[in-house]
Amino acid sequence: MQDIIISHNLHADLAAVVELQQPDRLFVLVDETTREQCLPLIEKAHFIEGTDAEGRPLARGAAEIITIGATDEAKTLDTLAYVWQELGQRGATRHSMLLNLGGGMVTDLGGFAAATFKRGITFANIPTTLLAMVDASVGGKTGINFRGLKNEIGVFREAEAVIINTDFLRTLDAQNLRSGYAEMLKHGLISSAADAAELLAFDIFDVDYSALADLVARSIKVKERIVAEDPHEHGLRKALNLGHTVGHAFESLALEQQHAVLHGYAVAWGLVCELYLSVTRCGFPAELFHQVEHFVSETYGRFPLDCKLYDRLFEFMTHDKKNEAGRINMTLLAVPGDIRINQVATREDIFEMLDYYRES
Repeated sequence: MQDIIISHNLHADLAAVVELQQPDRLFVLVDETTREQCLPLIEKAHFIEGTDAEGRPLARGAAEIITIGATDEAKTLDTLAYVWQELGQRGATRHSMLLNLGGGMVTDLGGFAAATFKRGITFANIPTTLLAMVDASVGGKTGINFRGLKNEIGVFREAEAVIINTDFLRTLDAQNLRSGYAEMLKHGLISSAADAAELLAFDIFDVDYSALADLVARSIKVKERIVAEDPHEHGLRKALNLGHTVGHAFESLALEQQHAVLHGYAVAWGLVCELYLSVTRCGFPAELFHQVEHFVSETYGRFPLDCKLYDRLFEFMTHDKKNEAGRINMTLLAVPGDIRINQVATREDIFEMLDYYRES
């Protein structure tokens, strides 16, 4: 079980994690954005001091910075191979350690790189986006996109530690903050009516960062509890996929059309669609559904949808990893906290759902 550290002293907590592992070499994976905006927040840590002739931070213990492209478009086999190559050329061994400093793309790809390089080296995640804090960096899922499909290739491998420091959230733009908040809303819905109501009432347009930090800690606990009960997604963990069957299809379609959308935005749109099916199939309260629908519309806008795209969206859904025996399986809700996994959705169900989303 990975150690989740809610950190109020980033340098001390980071130093303790590294010293516990005693790596022979230390590497820090960043993307172009987090190198500029987030790396300075840890540069004064005892193992990252000064810079070399190329501008890379030097470290007590020879820390090396590996920089990859930003955004989900860099979450590819080519980028993964580049990280493997950099680790190898810079002398990484089976006893080295990788720190993934960034959003979900960095923690997903970096975790996969660490899990597979020399059959596995130690790694820790330092998520810098809200999405990564409450979702991507916790739970042991790693991977890359492949053939236009989200997270098609990957492994389960937990980090030694995940250091959550909400000071990083002040570096986020509004869109990325809202992207992460969609996963928090999902956690609230699968947890309880009270949690869902609190998240729907939070003012995401005028953020109280102190209150947000408390909500983040509680959101992480929801995911921790579910992952602890079902680490490899054989049952209960499928609850975490609420909104994702449709959300991933929206995301994949947007990538295919070369206008990528943020993951959390796609999940928010997916929540509306899958809660519609929850109303019609499981009796989810219509009033609460409309509250969620209004919140999502006001916060995330809408995915531009034409009925001519239904077939392509359906095809993307057929590749969802929750599917069994060729049937599309969704996670639905009867009420917040009452989770119904493995709900088979037919082509007719999905087209009716998309009709509602397009016309509402």
